[in-house]
Amino acid sequence: MADPTPVLAVKNLETWYGPVNAIKGINLEVQAGRIVTVLGANGAGKTTLLNTIAGVIDPFKGSIEYRGQPIQGQDPDRVARGGVVLVPEGRQVFPFLSVRENLQMGTFARSTREDIESDLARIFSWFPRLLERQHQQGGLLSGGEQQMLAIGRALMARPSVLLLDEPSLGLSPLLTREIFSIVKRINAELNTSILVVEQNAAIALATADDGYIMELGRVVAAGTCIELMAKEDVKEFYLGANQPAGRSDGQQQRWKRRKTWR
Repeated sequence: MADPTPVLAVKNLETWYGPVNAIKGINLEVQAGRIVTVLGANGAGKTTLLNTIAGVIDPFKGSIEYRGQPIQGQDPDRVARGGVVLVPEGRQVFPFLSVRENLQMGTFARSTREDIESDLARIFSWFPRLLERQHQQGGLLSGGEQQMLAIGRALMARPSVLLLDEPSLGLSPLLTREIFSIVKRINAELNTSILVVEQNAAIALATADDGYIMELGRVVAAGTCIELMAKEDVKEFYLGANQPAGRSDGQQQRWKRRKTWR
């Protein structure tokens, strides 16, 4: 029988970002081997949530459990060495290191350095453009190539849980589909659990198994992606009017006036 304990569990989490209460009592779970997406407009607290899980920001209260053990407040390198690895918003590759050197930087969190070359070969098979540019400086890559490099670098740490912050940010629809195709492949081939924050609701819900929707630091809806896509609220505010990057100002004002989800 499969272990019912989630690989990652966020419980009553509250985080302040300077003077702003960015996370307000969030509960969230990632079951082993599943892809979970967190949706929401800018300012909803999605990035703060991932940064808190990864140890970049300390929570004010609440807990974060990885494989049943608390990790909240740990240093980011300890969280990464434990198996929870963040791909930050904006990629943040090392601009003056080569593609190969950037990927090798991902091995710092590994307890053993065996099989690095075979892992590099796997990354290059998933991202052939990185193979073609392996000796080129990371800062000279296109935005899409840098996103591939950032994901590949995280995978070199052999994470059990991969945290992806806005992987489609600034990318064309074609590259976005390519990135999410690789996300599904990573999950299927490595059984890596993935928590992805995204504004492109359509592709995120089509890729993930489970989803959460955040508004102003709170989770306002949760369920399987099939369930969420069937909700009239989600259809109207996230899947309608060809607005993959969030809602219009008018929609947001109407959203704030709503009291409950249908």
